[in-house]
Amino acid sequence: MGTSSIPITLNGEQRALPASKNPPTVADLLQELGLSNERVAVEVNGEVIPRADHVRHGLDAGDRVEVVTFVGGGDPAYEEPLLRIGGHTFRSRLFVGTGKYESNEQTVAALDASGTECVTVALRRVDLGRKSGPNLLDALGDRWTLLPNTAGCFTGEDALRTCRLARELGIADLVKLEVLADPVSLLPDTEETLKALHTLVAEDFTVLVYTNDDPVVARKLEDAGAAAVMPLGSAIGSGLGLLNPLNIELIVEQSNVPVVVDAGVGTASDVAFAMELGVDGVLLNTAIAKAEDPILMAGAMRDACRAGRRAFLAGRMPKGRPSPSSPTTGVVGSA
Repeated sequence: MGTSSIPITLNGEQRALPASKNPPTVADLLQELGLSNERVAVEVNGEVIPRADHVRHGLDAGDRVEVVTFVGGGDPAYEEPLLRIGGHTFRSRLFVGTGKYESNEQTVAALDASGTECVTVALRRVDLGRKSGPNLLDALGDRWTLLPNTAGCFTGEDALRTCRLARELGIADLVKLEVLADPVSLLPDTEETLKALHTLVAEDFTVLVYTNDDPVVARKLEDAGAAAVMPLGSAIGSGLGLLNPLNIELIVEQSNVPVVVDAGVGTASDVAFAMELGVDGVLLNTAIAKAEDPILMAGAMRDACRAGRRAFLAGRMPKGRPSPSSPTTGVVGSA
């Protein structure tokens, strides 16, 4: 499958569109931006494109595209920038896995409730004895960006094979690289991970890399071409939350690519805490799938991600000694 792209100017910024369709249409662009169901107007090279023509109007290299909507008059309210990873953009900063659910129906309902736009999928051999019927990809349809995950790989070579097979399945260039050291701790093998990353970057994959919470390793992964680094909060599936927030902060401070906390999240407060540290996103699976009510927990994770991000952007008050929040003068009964 080719990896060519089509350069355009979108709302004044350079952007490369995947060239899986020839050419991509305005509707394809809006779907990539997560705006398919939004009330927006589109102009291409100074010409307004009617909504009815979005599916027919192709985009060519060099096109200047404007996508606009209404906002309230007066001072504009703060609008959260899109999260950009390689050539992909997301409004939601919550990434959700698709494993461990009781059924495909429960999976889809949880993903809906979480508000996620990108979901991880694992590659496994076809069950030749399985009766025909809908599989996970059938259930997911085209509603989410798929992030193939090399989960379960213990060598860099196995991870490379998985990514190449995922590309053959037509799942674009976006992959999550995860090479584990052993099946007990499930901690990352950073040496194998780094070697595999070099190869995937050379083959034009956009790679989000799972790693430990070591700022030195995170820097090496970024230097090697990682599109995002994904330090663990704690061991995979443990639900222990963020055990080393200082190192996560150090990784955020030094990184020029998005930082997405991956693994160890147990509940919504863990997500909020991670986002308050300044990370760009959180990836989780078990914390939703194994909750007593996965659908309700998925909604809680969505709200926690948004709240934590806003708290980080707002800037928390400084920590210090007790200080009254009400005026100390003019108190009733004072002399």
